[in-house]
Amino acid sequence: MEIIDVVQTTVLYLLITIAGIFVIVNPLTTAFAFMSLTTRMKEERKKEIALKATKISTGLFFIFAILGGVIFQLFGITLAAFRIAGGIILFGIAMGMIRSQGEDERKQTKPEGEIADDISVIPLAIPFISGPGSIATVMILTSEAPTIYHTGLVFLAVLITTVTCYYSMVYSKVIVRYLGDSGKQIITKVFGLILAVISVQFVINGAANVLVDFGIFEIPGIEPGVGAHVDE
Repeated sequence: MEIIDVVQTTVLYLLITIAGIFVIVNPLTTAFAFMSLTTRMKEERKKEIALKATKISTGLFFIFAILGGVIFQLFGITLAAFRIAGGIILFGIAMGMIRSQGEDERKQTKPEGEIADDISVIPLAIPFISGPGSIATVMILTSEAPTIYHTGLVFLAVLITTVTCYYSMVYSKVIVRYLGDSGKQIITKVFGLILAVISVQFVINGAANVLVDFGIFEIPGIEPGVGAHVDE
């Protein structure tokens, strides 16, 4: 019975983590952007760019996930401040996804004149896959992981999401053909709603940390973070 509980808890944590990263990365947006940026390229070149963008974005996620704690200490940033700031940023992105009309994004992603031969770093890897919001999400999830085991699940969730982005780019023609603009808009708005809920939860967690950091309340399971102003 204990083994079943562990498996259920693990699967639930992994699914929640994947959802948190997946909705902010939004592979569908990446697929549509990739399609508009590579219309004149050969299939082999498209796969090379997709693979390179996936490797770069995965590497960035892993680096920020590992160095998140070091960054906090280096700049004297509290986990509470990062959670609240990250939540506010993600909420803004979520509202943009919900209100999106579909035309603005294509205007921003379709370059003028000749299409650049290598767009794997910018704009695919950065900011479409590993943008500020998604990097902040990964850092927050890593910092909130109760054990190294759970941190490993965050890394697995990142890998699953970036691999999904790779296949969404490789098969972008199929996705664009079957979803179309209306299908993309519906899914984007649903993702935006989910992201809004996640961002609010980040702010709630950050506010709880502030209360503990300043010694206003004692909340079970929450310890003072880096830079906390708790009276000794």
